[in-house]
Amino acid sequence: METHQERLWLEYPDEPSRRIGVRVERAAVATGSTPRERCPVIVLCHGFKGFMDWGFFPLLSTRMARAGFVVVSLNASGCGVADDPMVMDDEEAFFRDTYTRQLEDIARVRELARSLEGVDPAREALLGHSRGGGMAIVSAAEQPPAALVTWAAIDDPDRFDEPTKAQWRADGELCIPNGRTGQIHRLSIAAMDDFLENRARLDILAAAGRYGGPFLAIHGSDDATVPWEAAERLAAKAPGGSSLILEGANHSFGATHPMGREIPSALEAAIQATETLVGALLSG
Repeated sequence: METHQERLWLEYPDEPSRRIGVRVERAAVATGSTPRERCPVIVLCHGFKGFMDWGFFPLLSTRMARAGFVVVSLNASGCGVADDPMVMDDEEAFFRDTYTRQLEDIARVRELARSLEGVDPAREALLGHSRGGGMAIVSAAEQPPAALVTWAAIDDPDRFDEPTKAQWRADGELCIPNGRTGQIHRLSIAAMDDFLENRARLDILAAAGRYGGPFLAIHGSDDATVPWEAAERLAAKAPGGSSLILEGANHSFGATHPMGREIPSALEAAIQATETLVGALLSG
């Protein structure tokens, strides 16, 4: 089945240098065909040092579009990706990134997604990977979607040890190496202050407990970035939560960037489990 993609920018009028990249993908409609019924929509949220064209995200988007969803992917305004969708070269945007800014981005993209032509706003699903999974949970607690899925989600936003935070405070910035590209990114002290000032809002486990809809936390047993136990903690907190631990899978479920032609078995399992959970939305 063919799909159609459209890319656009969402801008912040009060902050002209800040913008969110958006990709909308849906099943293509043949010319002259009758208008389709309204479709469910799914919003995809990337993780830290990730972006919507990284690794498995394009494949996931196309698979969900072929399944019948309108798929809305985003590049958070602080992810560091600007005009070239495959390059993290906007270091100033990355420097200014914070958790609450990412939550603002997700909220704006979700609002756009629900307003798209041909979308049924009552049938919205939200999916996030890694840090994006944690922020998806907080977003879901604040404005519940019809279904929620996380892949390798963090369950604790406090990601740095005390010596690192002390050095960060002393230097006024934190250097973040990118193992894939060799770049050294920088985070301002505002990222730490944002976390400290918003601890209650950013309590991911508590947010999971406030989301009452169907929620599946998928994780790999060999995840060296976020331990698999995070998925079980999240699922235990959520009233409608369940977890799926994929044996031998790593943080990216075997995917690399760029993706090869072969789909890793763990990634295929994660996609199929996602389709199963949100499949009820397809029937309305």
